[in-house]
Amino acid sequence: MGFDVGADAYGRFMGRFAEPLAVRFAGAAGVARGQRALDVGCGTGALTAELVVRLGPEAVSAVDPSAPFVEAARVRLPGVEIRRAAAELLPFPDGGFDVTLAQLVVHFMTDPVAGLREMARVTRPGGVVAACVWDHAGGRGPLTVFWQAVRSLDPDAYDESGLAGAREGDLADLFAAAGLHDVRSSMLTVRTSYASFDQWWEPYTLGVGPAGDHVQRLDAAGRAALRDRCASLLGDRWPVEVPASAWTAIGRTR
Repeated sequence: MGFDVGADAYGRFMGRFAEPLAVRFAGAAGVARGQRALDVGCGTGALTAELVVRLGPEAVSAVDPSAPFVEAARVRLPGVEIRRAAAELLPFPDGGFDVTLAQLVVHFMTDPVAGLREMARVTRPGGVVAACVWDHAGGRGPLTVFWQAVRSLDPDAYDESGLAGAREGDLADLFAAAGLHDVRSSMLTVRTSYASFDQWWEPYTLGVGPAGDHVQRLDAAGRAALRDRCASLLGDRWPVEVPASAWTAIGRTR
């Protein structure tokens, strides 16, 4: 699903949102020095880097199923244990972490409940499991304008609104199904600006995620029509600030 791409492509597509979100997410999860933390689905290392700032590299581990992302994260964060693995089968013993986090990952897990159970398994009793997912269903994610344009041209097109955790209350329900308790839900919002329409549009052409997959499947005419529709929705006043909100759930293991 569009994640076997280079680290630079992912960074240009989502990094400008993922980096500030990591700061807010780690704060909401109560990450503090003295803890040991695991970043599940680390990507190119946005959240991992923030955990290193708070805890030090020796206290942080990370996993991701994408080989290019794992390599990029290792280069970016020497001294951090980063392994290639899926959330549903974490290569760690029971109870090894104080806090286990998944930023913008649960909705892409093959089995979200199994992935969250694994996160709970590797977290000590009474420890914290936390996850966040963009509010795609509520129209407050970073890709809202893109998917509005897609649906206006093709009402039957697949978008990300039906993914796990992408609507209010869904992430907390998944946490409960995975056996976590004292679950708290909240919304985190970050903002980024684009200097021009071309700067906004170009990342969608890089083949990253479901949005990138959609663009790559279009022929030249379809791509031009989508580009024009996005431009009309965004208007002609630049720079433009784009807000992005993510549903967050934080729970504890038993």
